[in-house]
Amino acid sequence: MIEELQQKLGEEAETLLHELNVILPREIEKAVAQGDLRENSEYTAALERQGFVRARLDYLARRMSQLGSIDIEHVPTDRVGFGSKVAVRDVQDDEIEHFTLTLGDNINLDNNDISMESPIGRALLGKTRGESVSVILPGGAREFEVIDFETLHDL
Repeated sequence: MIEELQQKLGEEAETLLHELNVILPREIEKAVAQGDLRENSEYTAALERQGFVRARLDYLARRMSQLGSIDIEHVPTDRVGFGSKVAVRDVQDDEIEHFTLTLGDNINLDNNDISMESPIGRALLGKTRGESVSVILPGGAREFEVIDFETLHDL
């Protein structure tokens, strides 16, 4: 899971580096050639995009460094943690839902991936089978019971 996320972030960084080093300089050069830069919206937009791309690249570099420092051996084997696939029962409607706890950069809602920093993710961290959690969501409070889980080590 960590390797997949590192690859995904690396691919995004590669794309942004190309934009920063090739595409944006061309756009800025083209805008400069038009003359008066004070009222040149293309020039302003290119500079703003350049700032955004640099900030995103800085973030990606920090995130890659953080991912490199994650020690899988410290991920719990006996309770819900990073990478766990969790089956929960919604106490109110008795529906079973499945979630995979991941980092915010790796969320895929189609696969029911949720961030460990999300309200549900935070509530599930450290829980074991049979434990209940209450979560306050924008749509109201929900209560879940952990039915089963597989840790990153099991997968």
